[in-house]
Formats: sequence, C-alpha cells, structure tokens
Amino acid sequence: MSSSRPFIIRALYEWILENDCTPYILVNAFADGVEVPQEHVKDGQIILNISPSAVQSLLVENQSLEFNGRFAGIPTRVYVPMQAVMGIYAKENGQGMVFDSESGNPEPPPAPDSGGSDKPKPSSSSKNKPGLRVVK
Repeated sequence: MSSSRPFIIRALYEWILENDCTPYILVNAFADGVEVPQEHVKDGQIILNISPSAVQSLLVENQSLEFNGRFAGIPTRVYVPMQAVMGIYAKENGQGMVFDSESGNPEPPPAPDSGGSDKPKPSSSSKNKPGLRVVK
C-alpha cells in the first residue's frame, strides 16, 4: 500500500485551517531531496508556516509538498519529499500529529520461527525506541 502520510497531512491541514489556526510542519532538513533555506535550519530540522497567508502555490502531492515562500524577505521555492515531513500541527495549541520515520516501504513482519533457524534473535534493548519532544 502507498503511504498514508500525504493523506493525513492534507486532512490535518484542512482541519487546522477550519479551526482558524496556523498550520506548521516540522521537516527533516537533511533528508534526501529537501530544498529549504539552510540558514534557518536548527538541529537538522526546520519548522515551516504553510498557512495560505504565508505561502503561495502550496501543492501537497503524494510524493512531496512544495510551495513558494519568503525567508527574511527573499522569495524561495521550498520542496519537501513526504518522507521528510516529521509532523504537522497548529501553532496556537500544538494539536496535530508527529510521524514515525519512513524509509521506503515498511518491511513485512518476520515469518514465524519454524525451529530450524540458527540466527540469533536481536535483543529488545538494542532496538531504538521512538521519542517525542515538544516543539514550540
């Protein structure tokens, strides 16, 4: 199946606007294909205001999000592949969604062990646990 991320982003964008709030997206600025003004990147991330009053020609497609905006008065084209969008939220109250990182299609679950495998199982302590943080 295709990623649900672009559909969720479009729905939350509309919901945020309908509730008279300002939609912001959190972007992994170092992901492949991201075109954002690097002088505004902090800790590898950038927060972008994507409200209709802040951007022109917003296009949210299944593969990417793009628009024309101004940064320090300089017109700039912004291009963000969908997998680089880390979250979308309302500036006024922080309501929205943070996404898990995606690297292509998710891997299928492993087949049940039939007892003939000599491969060691990874320990649960070696798995990276997802974390959330408050972005203001």
